[in-house]
Amino acid sequence: MGQGLSVVVLAAGEGKRFRSAVPKPLHPVAGRPLLWHVLAAAGPLKADRTVVVVGAGADQVGAAVEGFDLGPVELAVQASQRGTGDALAAACPLLEGGGDVLVLSGDTPLVSTALLERLLDAHRSARAAATLATSTLQDPTGYGRVLRDPGGTVTGIVEERDASAAQRELREVSVGMYVFRRPALDGLAELRPDNDQGEYYLPDLVPRVLAGGGRVATAEAPEEEARGVNDRIELAAAEALLRRRLLERLMLGGVTVTDPATTYVDADVEVGQDTVLAPLTFLEAGTRVGSRCRLGPNVRLVGCTVGDDATVAQAVAVDATIGPRVAVGPFASLRPGTQLAEGSKAGTFVEVKNSTVGPGSKVPHLSYVGDADIGAGANVGAGTVFVNYDGVRKHRTVVGDGAFIGSDTMLVAPVTVGNGAQTAAGSTITKDVPPDALAIERSDQRTIEGWAARRRRRKNRE
Repeated sequence: MGQGLSVVVLAAGEGKRFRSAVPKPLHPVAGRPLLWHVLAAAGPLKADRTVVVVGAGADQVGAAVEGFDLGPVELAVQASQRGTGDALAAACPLLEGGGDVLVLSGDTPLVSTALLERLLDAHRSARAAATLATSTLQDPTGYGRVLRDPGGTVTGIVEERDASAAQRELREVSVGMYVFRRPALDGLAELRPDNDQGEYYLPDLVPRVLAGGGRVATAEAPEEEARGVNDRIELAAAEALLRRRLLERLMLGGVTVTDPATTYVDADVEVGQDTVLAPLTFLEAGTRVGSRCRLGPNVRLVGCTVGDDATVAQAVAVDATIGPRVAVGPFASLRPGTQLAEGSKAGTFVEVKNSTVGPGSKVPHLSYVGDADIGAGANVGAGTVFVNYDGVRKHRTVVGDGAFIGSDTMLVAPVTVGNGAQTAAGSTITKDVPPDALAIERSDQRTIEGWAARRRRRKNRE
């Protein structure tokens, strides 16, 4: 597909109906900006050049595109938003030579690579100068209508606000995706803003192609893929459709989704075979999940890696690594920098931050582990706190292999508990504990016989 192909994505629009300070192309759907989805669909075409036309919020959109990691993309700037024809003209200086130019809108996140391939195939098979993606809609409101002569040949496109009453009855619409032979774009210089909006319309290029003797072809686009996103209502509708697609892809690949209506998976998430996603599972921002895992209910993973056979229930994890056969939750919080090695556990009401929990080590319940390195086969008792912050700086704690931390221990960093060492319950450990030693830090218990009974008698006399 890529030979002699350029892709231009028009993403300069202000998106006034969003009523937002965020540029329209950067509003997220399924965890990624609208524009990302369009570029991701075009990526497999292997175009020689990809150009994104920016305008409103150009600096923000340009910075986002650089971070997409979807291959080399050049930016063209539309200085003022004067219509789609003017936007494509802004890209023309970067489109040297011949070949085909695929023009897309940056607000169509449901477009698929398969549709773009069909559009290019139709264009090349017809040896056309221009090819339009069209769709026949039950409700064509808001779209430009495709005009044809009695023989079915395309004669032009009329925007809805410029259409006559009869033309508005037409249901075949242009969906804003085109392929042009590069020389056809020279006609952009002839466009005039003689329309209701006073803009340079890209569809007005079609009659000029025909007048020059060029052939204009069409390719049918499914309504679901064709619809753009122009406000937050349409954004939510696109989110629902894309989420359904993503979940169906996972299920066809061997993942069990027990309730798709309450399961949310972002576009760049991967899940292995025989993993089960229970209700209210949220997998976001490039999370990678292995095989035979069980996630949920009530789980949110953001930018995490989960190894095979892990179990995560009623937990939140952000930028964490959960190894094979690890158990997390219920009611656990894994903050950035957490690494749970194979067979370890972060259990009920456990919070871990910027720490490594070694193979087979357990933090079963009611503990905070911050800025720590825990070795293999260690056990951290209930109520343990890794006291890592002195009010100015964070300090690290090291717990050796096979160590046993008694319940309600305060480990005041920086401190090291050696291999095989133990701390007694209720201790505040401020000094290093040698390997295989027992550290006790608490006052001797004092028992006063009869004290409680005497107190009750005094209270009764009062």
